Amino acid sequence: MDAQVVKATPSQPLAKKKREFAVWKRFAKNKVALVGLAIIIVQVLLAVFAPLLVQHSPVKQNLNLSELPIGSPDHILGTDNFGRDLWSRIVYGSRISLFVGLGAVTLGLLGGVTLGLLAGYYRRLDGIIMRFVDLLFAFPGILLAMLIIAILGTSLVNVVIAISIWSIPSCARIVRGNVLSIKKREYILAMKSVGASDTRIIFRHVLPNCMDSIIVFATMRMATAILSTSSLSFLGLGAQPPTPEWGAMIAAGREFMWTSPHLIIVPGIAIMLVVFAFNVVGDALRDALDPNMNLEK
Repeated sequence: MDAQVVKATPSQPLAKKKREFAVWKRFAKNKVALVGLAIIIVQVLLAVFAPLLVQHSPVKQNLNLSELPIGSPDHILGTDNFGRDLWSRIVYGSRISLFVGLGAVTLGLLGGVTLGLLAGYYRRLDGIIMRFVDLLFAFPGILLAMLIIAILGTSLVNVVIAISIWSIPSCARIVRGNVLSIKKREYILAMKSVGASDTRIIFRHVLPNCMDSIIVFATMRMATAILSTSSLSFLGLGAQPPTPEWGAMIAAGREFMWTSPHLIIVPGIAIMLVVFAFNVVGDALRDALDPNMNLEK
């Protein structure tokens, strides 16, 4: 069989663009997902342009202005018990959420995709890798993260490492399942018959066909990473004072919840909106990218 049979044809880029348009069309029909996408865009803009959007330092204290309510002059969201501007802390907190979320998901994907590809493509490695994955699954996620942080120490970098390790087994199983299906397809068998290397087959044909599942996993895992970061910081295992992290802000505001409830309501709403946004966008992407669904519907 001529090797050119499996090469891309000129019509493939056009077909790819048509599919991308059809996927976006299906995604855009989900109005809730569009709201979620708008929230994500706003968070990214807040993180990128934080210095231009705030007038006050997120860590500078002014006890003369402590616990100002929402709507106070020059402090739209009020201040905390140390007189720090809550709007500034929320805006800079969005940077931490994105940093930890993207870092943890990226590292988790690197580990999970690698293990999933190896386990799915090479049957002799499948048993070893999946037993390791099962070992990680034996620990509840948040407890595994707490154990890792207890060993490494409390810092946001260690939170990224802990959450990324937590993400590896789920990603590995998803990718492995896709690879087991993909490698049995005729064009993969054709590639092998013309002598294509395993590296070429994996990175040029197998991995690209796993990308839909990986994208959906990464999007929904961002919500888990952000929520986990806030939970760990709330427990004192993540960001340390005076870092403007949303979970740490809730922890610090607990003792003032009856006199100044906005100290926990404001960061709580921020966490809720961002987690909601990534979850609904992930759900919509899963539906839009599902090959079993009629994209023209």
